[in-house]
Amino acid sequence: MNTTVLVVDDEKPLRDFVRRNLEARGYRVLNAANGLEALAIFDNEQVDLVILDIMMPHLDGLETARRIRGNSRVPIIILTAMGEEVDKIRAFDLGADDYLTKPFGVGELLGRVKAVLRRSHWTEPAAPDEHISRGDIAVDMSRHRVTVQGQSIDLTPIEFNLLVYLMRHEGKVLSHRDILQNVWGHEYGDEVEYLRVYMGHLRQKLEPDPLKPKYILTERGIGYRFGE
Repeated sequence: MNTTVLVVDDEKPLRDFVRRNLEARGYRVLNAANGLEALAIFDNEQVDLVILDIMMPHLDGLETARRIRGNSRVPIIILTAMGEEVDKIRAFDLGADDYLTKPFGVGELLGRVKAVLRRSHWTEPAAPDEHISRGDIAVDMSRHRVTVQGQSIDLTPIEFNLLVYLMRHEGKVLSHRDILQNVWGHEYGDEVEYLRVYMGHLRQKLEPDPLKPKYILTERGIGYRFGE
């Protein structure tokens, strides 16, 4: 079956623009005009990706994303207006995977869709029975399992790959661009806000004191380092 994309926006011209361009590339596209319609479709269809506007009547995109993320890890791309930095951060905190800033072109749309779908199915390649251990944190690559002091921790695919990349380069200062291109993909490099949010998620899940991290360390103006 073709990859199914649910497009949610109260502007019909935008829905039609996205639908035409995705269908021309072989995607199956479902449309909804607001969050309530989107949730009804999501509950009754096998959806592989959600493209979701923030500002909509009846149920906005942020609340819709929160409800979807409550029981699904389906990739979510948020649509934002220029300059809505706060909304981008809130969307990431609610579990969105990426965003597109309106207005956007066909190339940017297709690039983000392909990248998000690729990441949702990709994990760091593992050698047979490979284990990575740093301090209290242990990663069993073959089982895709992370433990802290022996307790299993639930990580999203991006969080898992981000942690593994940091741990494999323990002690090395990694630039924002280096992390983004190796974890998110070659299409990325300037989206520093992604890292700010996801590093915060990892600290909350892994650090004894997230406000005084000993593993996920910030190198101001450069990037991040996994503490030795």
